[in-house]
Amino acid sequence: MSDLDPAAALVYAIPLRTRFRGITVREGMLLEGPRGWGEFCPFVEYDDREAANWLATTVEQIEEGWPEPVRDRIPVNCTVPAVGPERAYSIVAESGCHTAKVKIADHPDSLAEDIERVAAVRDALGRDGAVRVDANAVWDVDTAVTNLRQIDRAAQGLEYAEQPCRTIEELAAVRRRVDIPIAADESIRRAEDPLRVAVAGAADIAVLKCTPLGGVRRALRVAQAAGLPCVISSALETSVGLSAQLALAGALPELDHACGLGTVDLFTGDVVAESLRPVDGYLSVPRTPPIPDPALLERFRHPDPERTAWWRSRLERVLRLLD
Repeated sequence: MSDLDPAAALVYAIPLRTRFRGITVREGMLLEGPRGWGEFCPFVEYDDREAANWLATTVEQIEEGWPEPVRDRIPVNCTVPAVGPERAYSIVAESGCHTAKVKIADHPDSLAEDIERVAAVRDALGRDGAVRVDANAVWDVDTAVTNLRQIDRAAQGLEYAEQPCRTIEELAAVRRRVDIPIAADESIRRAEDPLRVAVAGAADIAVLKCTPLGGVRRALRVAQAAGLPCVISSALETSVGLSAQLALAGALPELDHACGLGTVDLFTGDVVAESLRPVDGYLSVPRTPPIPDPALLERFRHPDPERTAWWRSRLERVLRLLD
């Protein structure tokens, strides 16, 4: 299926500004093909089968290219990690975005912190901005219902709550008990059948990431079949990988919500000289992937030979699965 050479891939390690998804350093691989550069960065806890979708996205990007876009720019939300209220306020105020996605449920006793963080974000956005929250599937149904009602009051109305529980059945139960729109992320991208969430009445919004879904074209088919409003979100990539998410957002027939693609600022650096950062709350849709800067590639080359070998071995295994 692909002529990728694992030995030619560059393994990177870029520190994050704040712990995010439980990690402080983002690792991955950059590969070059006839259509440009691509990125392979499945999270460490993903097995080879799941990682194969990530590699399919890489192959599409570097060997096939993307569908033609139907829009030139994408509205994006800023992302607020699990930080204190003062830092949360400044992230939003400095972002230029009119929508903020706030990470919550960072630890079992986080509710008071979550409420303070969300209230600070509302203050920074003003009444016209949209606040959405993401619990990363850590709550049970009763906890989700209780906590979301309190967080919704602090937000003076949430745009939606993303993945408050793990399973489709739990999401459906929460959706029946609260007046807050529910968005599904993990229930789509980590499911054997990504469409079950719509069939089960478990969500009002589908959060799609083309990387774990196997590419822009496959994600477009999932979006069409799901029949839900979509939000395109980053999988915490550098600008190289993020460009594929922007290509998906640009090719969607309809896009009614800001997308979660303003994530490069979560990194302390990037592999391209001109990072894909929002301007006045928007990102432009690229026609081709950005080209890494040689000096930045060298700066963020993974310093650990054993870790580099781990990534190369992983790529070899996943490439065999893909073929």
